[in-house]
Amino acid sequence: MSVQTIPELFQAAVRDNPRPDCFSYRDESGAYRDVSSAEALARVRALRLGLKSLGIKPGEKIALLSENRLEWALSDLAILCAGCITVPIYPTLLADTIGYILNDCRPAAIFASTAEQAAKLRELRPQMPFLREVVTFETTGEPDTLTFAKLLQIGRNLAEQNPPAPADECERVDPHSPCSIIYTSGTTGNPKGVVLSHWNFVSNVQAIRSLITFEPSDRCLSFLPLSHVLERMAGFYTTLSAGVGIAYAQRMDSVPVDILDVKPTILVSVPRLYEKIYAKVVAMAMAGGGLKKNIFFWARNLGIKAAEMRAEGREPGPWMKVQLAIADVLVFKKLRAKLGGRIRFMVSGGAPLNPRINKFFHGAGLTILEGYGLTETSPVLTCNNFGAIRFGSVGKAIPDTEIRIAEDGEILARGPQVMLGYFNNEAATREILDEDGWLATGDIGHLDEDGYLFITDRKKDLIVTAGGKNIAPQPIENALVSNKFIAQVVIIGDRRQYLTALIVPDMETLRDHARAHGIDTENDEQLVADPAIVQIFQDIVDRQNRDLPGFTQIKKFTLLCREFSLEEGELTPTMKVKRFAIARKYKDVIDAMYPDDPGLD
Repeated sequence: MSVQTIPELFQAAVRDNPRPDCFSYRDESGAYRDVSSAEALARVRALRLGLKSLGIKPGEKIALLSENRLEWALSDLAILCAGCITVPIYPTLLADTIGYILNDCRPAAIFASTAEQAAKLRELRPQMPFLREVVTFETTGEPDTLTFAKLLQIGRNLAEQNPPAPADECERVDPHSPCSIIYTSGTTGNPKGVVLSHWNFVSNVQAIRSLITFEPSDRCLSFLPLSHVLERMAGFYTTLSAGVGIAYAQRMDSVPVDILDVKPTILVSVPRLYEKIYAKVVAMAMAGGGLKKNIFFWARNLGIKAAEMRAEGREPGPWMKVQLAIADVLVFKKLRAKLGGRIRFMVSGGAPLNPRINKFFHGAGLTILEGYGLTETSPVLTCNNFGAIRFGSVGKAIPDTEIRIAEDGEILARGPQVMLGYFNNEAATREILDEDGWLATGDIGHLDEDGYLFITDRKKDLIVTAGGKNIAPQPIENALVSNKFIAQVVIIGDRRQYLTALIVPDMETLRDHARAHGIDTENDEQLVADPAIVQIFQDIVDRQNRDLPGFTQIKKFTLLCREFSLEEGELTPTMKVKRFAIARKYKDVIDAMYPDDPGLD
């Protein structure tokens, strides 16, 4: 039987690729505990029966408000096996946004992870008669809630009393019926609910599996939000389908420790992780000084050159191979050890990855497969693959997917992964999805002669200067954040006479540098205003400007001493900058960089 739905994918996975560590999680003692394929199937079966006992009917929506954890995955599978529709909600969202989502999709029940998440629902629930059940992963003390453990036990009891036949393990669902409603981050307005079908997801999984070989020994460390479509499809459904063991990081800030314990062979991440690793390695080399610094930069440049040669189909010569072997012992092997020592490949998506950083990792024996897609496309449209990597590109279209470029440079896509539409918003659906199935992605890019796609920028992020010049800010920003002193950059200049920048230094690196040079580090605001510190960033900007045409050069910049964050509403849950929010919040700072400009509303 061909797999066309997520319940079928799950059942095929536990039947065809059983493993003792289908899932792994940290228990109360801090040690990783494994859950076998058979146990995962039993728990999903019990949860499904538990949901049915609550009067949940096929076709109803069930929300999931939780960080990454084993219970998220099991609940999602149980919801879908019950014939229901999963509505994932980022746990970082504030109560008013959660309220908007719940009122829009009107779920019959919600799973909430912690007391903090359950508390967000306390004031919302009385105004939501449609929300009949709240199930909490942990004991929270909230009234009128049911614990996950209790729901699981109810289901286990029902399974013992009346064991279901294999054919009745899951409700039968149409592959083209809704599987999930995923609400976009809403950088410029209320979130929109992207309706994805079972076949949207499964077709994407099958396309990726046709391109990438997975091995029985593979393990994946899951740390990106499962509420985001990239982790949901790549780090959950695809790995599960391929028989890869999935281990959950305890928290985002525990990932460096979790990597050493799990020793994954696969990582799925956004570029920010790779940028941070690179910046940390460079900073350590610089701090080592002298010989250590020189060895690192020699190895880095050698590795980048080797990566470029291999991408062009050429192999390094004998002498270069000897040098690479030395560089591996002195530098690259140590980097791989910090990532657990078993990485086969890593995936990057969600935003552009700096090509130089990508080449560095390739040269170090850490392959990064960069791809491209959207929530609206389940998400993958294109990806680089082993033996077919073009640095700076996001790869070629995956099987059964078409890509074309509109006259204005916008990327258009068509394929089985394209969404059903926006929930309760036909007008918004018609704006980006035409009658022939072509989706307007909102991204600007071009295809080279071999079919590799290159992304220039988001269409809505393009800067149009007062002089009428169109400028894509992301390539400039990506070049700057590859510097060890820079954590984040936002380029400003829309309807202005020239470009400026808000620069957030890597404060840890900056403080280390300041201490080494006798500069006071007690106060961060004073530190970033110190003339010697400002000059460091002026030199960085000047070097960047030398490679740019005049109208794309940064004329002024301001240093900020605090990183943009989710909590302040400056980043999306997938760590993308909310440009409009930052422009509003730092309006006075921005206006000060344009003294001859009266400012713009």
